[in-house]
Amino acid sequence: MSIGAPEGTSPPRLMDRMRDALRSRHYSVRTEQAYCRWVRRFVLFHECTHPDEMGETEINEFLTHLAVRQHVSASTQNQALCALLFLYRHVLGREIGSLGDVVRARPSTRLPVVLTRGEVRALLGRLDGEAWLMASLMYGTGMRLGECLRLRVLDVDFDRAEVTVRNGKGGSDRVTMVPGRLARPLREHLARVRLVHESDLADGWGRVELPAALARKYPSAPAEWKWQWVFPQANRWRDPRTGREGRHHVHATVLQRAVKTAIRGADVTKHAGCHTLRHSFATHLLEAGYDIRTIQELLGHKSVNTTMVYTHVLNRGGRGVRSPLDDA
Repeated sequence: MSIGAPEGTSPPRLMDRMRDALRSRHYSVRTEQAYCRWVRRFVLFHECTHPDEMGETEINEFLTHLAVRQHVSASTQNQALCALLFLYRHVLGREIGSLGDVVRARPSTRLPVVLTRGEVRALLGRLDGEAWLMASLMYGTGMRLGECLRLRVLDVDFDRAEVTVRNGKGGSDRVTMVPGRLARPLREHLARVRLVHESDLADGWGRVELPAALARKYPSAPAEWKWQWVFPQANRWRDPRTGREGRHHVHATVLQRAVKTAIRGADVTKHAGCHTLRHSFATHLLEAGYDIRTIQELLGHKSVNTTMVYTHVLNRGGRGVRSPLDDA
């Protein structure tokens, strides 16, 4: 029995402790899922041996296996290492020393897949309704898929033509623009969403999840219009813990499937998806002559080095370097 556990109860399981440690430090849901997945793989790799009984040698073996047998990328191997270091440091209370000669996955430099302006038009032309609006907003603002789906009504300021992206990657907020061509469609969309919200309230529902402890601090806020999702699901869901019924935001797969279908229909042969719209946003701004620092702020990159990957456009057509063959 663990210290402090009520008599007659079993101590929390390892994965429950892992989730509690991640949530207490405000890690994102996706990071929590990824870290827990790596811990499970680590335990299964060592035939279900408890991590308390393992250490540097076993971590070394697992990371080497990922690089040599699984052929994972350097970033994937690094994520696995971060997950295990978090487990030992914050859950098991142990510091990991030298891991010895870990075989590191070879880092690679990949250029982002970018659509031309014509391909973007063809893709968006194959979408309609809410899927078109979400995809257009991602291309027009540079938002990630999750950031677009988590937009709330209060995040859109039509008067200033701004969108506030809250709790982006790394837990930071930033501001980007509302594209002029989307102002009217977005207003009309929100008017329809508001009618649905008012109908939900009339039925006794209409409450939405709020981040952190805001629901306790402002008990009436979950039912307020400004806190509702910009892109709510078509069907209500019931919270199994409280019994309350409300609407979550649209699931990521809804837009991902629509975009994939549109890409095939537009006969685009590039390996593209929702995130390609963000890459295209940055690249097209750079091609248009905007400075790299401005693009960095719009994308929410902590370091300009991350944004520099888009400078590959300087090496091809248009404003790019001219091949000497063309002058021969």
